[in-house]
Amino acid sequence: MKHILYILFLAPMVVFSQNQFPKEDFIPPLDIPLLLSGTFGELRSNHFHSGIDFRTQQKEGFNVIAVADGYISRIKISTFGYGKAIYITHPNGYTSVYGHLLKASPKIDDYLKKQHYALESFEIDIFPKPEDLVVKQGEIIALSGNTGGSGGPHLHFEYRDTKTEKIINPYFFGLDAKVKDTRIPVINEIVVYPLSEDGLVNQSQIPIQIPISQQKDGSYLATKVLAKGEIGIGVNTYDQSDNNYGKNGVYKISSTLDGKPSFEITFDTFSYDETRYVNAYIDYPRFKKMNQRVQKLFLAKKYPLSLVFSNQNNGIIKVGNNLSHIYKLEVSDYHGNKTTVTIPIQYSNQPIKILKKEQKTNYFVKSSNDYNFTKENISVFIPENTFYEDFYLNFDVKDNVLTLQDEATPVHSNFNITFQNDSLPVGEREKYFIATVKGSKITYNSTKIKENVFSTWTKNLGQFQLVKDSVAPQIKSVNFQEGKWMSKQNDLQFTITDDLSGIKSYNGYLNGKWILFDYDYKSDKIIHDFSDNIVIEGRNELKIVITDNVGNSTIFESHFFRSQKP
Repeated sequence: MKHILYILFLAPMVVFSQNQFPKEDFIPPLDIPLLLSGTFGELRSNHFHSGIDFRTQQKEGFNVIAVADGYISRIKISTFGYGKAIYITHPNGYTSVYGHLLKASPKIDDYLKKQHYALESFEIDIFPKPEDLVVKQGEIIALSGNTGGSGGPHLHFEYRDTKTEKIINPYFFGLDAKVKDTRIPVINEIVVYPLSEDGLVNQSQIPIQIPISQQKDGSYLATKVLAKGEIGIGVNTYDQSDNNYGKNGVYKISSTLDGKPSFEITFDTFSYDETRYVNAYIDYPRFKKMNQRVQKLFLAKKYPLSLVFSNQNNGIIKVGNNLSHIYKLEVSDYHGNKTTVTIPIQYSNQPIKILKKEQKTNYFVKSSNDYNFTKENISVFIPENTFYEDFYLNFDVKDNVLTLQDEATPVHSNFNITFQNDSLPVGEREKYFIATVKGSKITYNSTKIKENVFSTWTKNLGQFQLVKDSVAPQIKSVNFQEGKWMSKQNDLQFTITDDLSGIKSYNGYLNGKWILFDYDYKSDKIIHDFSDNIVIEGRNELKIVITDNVGNSTIFESHFFRSQKP
């Protein structure tokens, strides 16, 4: 039976590793030296990183090339996320994705501009036909940029299975040979967790960091763990490739208990539906309070993450009377560099010195159930599986402010908050929204209003209240002056801001025709390129309309002159 369990533990990994990916069919997406700023599966806020990030020398404008023949099957332009992104479907069953682009190549940009103007929107998500935008391997499709949620100039690159849309580690397609990595992963800390009611680690009922020391053979040895009951191990680790100063994610973490497989996570492939389970996988409260991402090598409560494989005990170690164990973990990068740690565990019944502090409330939440809590004029509906684990919920209402737990509790899916308020004047209700309030910071939550009821679906926890926004957005010129000749300028530039509910929409018009403004939320800047050829000879009438999320609008109207003659 033990041998069968061992085979079952390894089976999914063996099957995947035997797949043959067409490495020879693809070339790198950049023609500069490939240096990483992000690895596949890397732990990010609320998600596993779905591709590889390539550094672009802290600059924009490098050629981004098609990695193989195919056709552009999707172009998504978004203010956030991947910003300007291109998807290429290849005939061998895979799709490549290129994100945070500055600008598409001329033929793609011409197609794209027509779509922008047809839809009268900067943010678009379009799906060209296979014959519309055919590309060849090595063809320049765009310039690298810093658009969307990018934290600096780089190229985000992915491979996906076209049929299933699962994301696949790009290293499987030959990119591993283009990135030099001779450095072993680094282990920052080992944390041991008491899990059962009688669980104890070094006389503590709360997680304890365990010191490790390097041995002569390069491996690490942890100080002996004195424990009883059920416990789990966590590791904080990162990897660095050669010529790279960034701290990136590792490829694989595996562990054994007394020589038998205990837990493993391998970043080969996963689906987008799984990615938020990163918050169940890591020690989320520790991350929020200490900014440390400790990867838990056990399942206190099971969650459906295909990256993870565990033994029949879900990686949990049961320390019984007078027993001792040897726990070993191995951290690897894709290039085979490894760091190992041995953790000796011995049973101990020493008295408790550090007590677990658990605040019990009147609201105990089981993650598998629905709940509806109401106090005064405020209610909260929590659907099943909103949370990962069972816990005591801090729910209270005071002075029309809802307190709902805190941000150290991970949330998987949306729950509903409803405020009922009869005292607000009917004509002013549309200016109110349910805000997340943290000190002086107010964050907008998309709010629906029906008569005297305000409701929102959110994944945020903390404090909430109804907030009024009656102040219109602001628009300021960057390179525009009313009545001036703009013949030597290539574009129109403005900044748009809103201090409370945030900008919902913006639209520009030249001589009554809608014009495209690129929007970068990081700089608050909107830019219209005169090469769109909407501008006319002589006097041009300009109108810009900015609207926030509760309907306050600002209208900017002016004029300028431009000569089209060389």
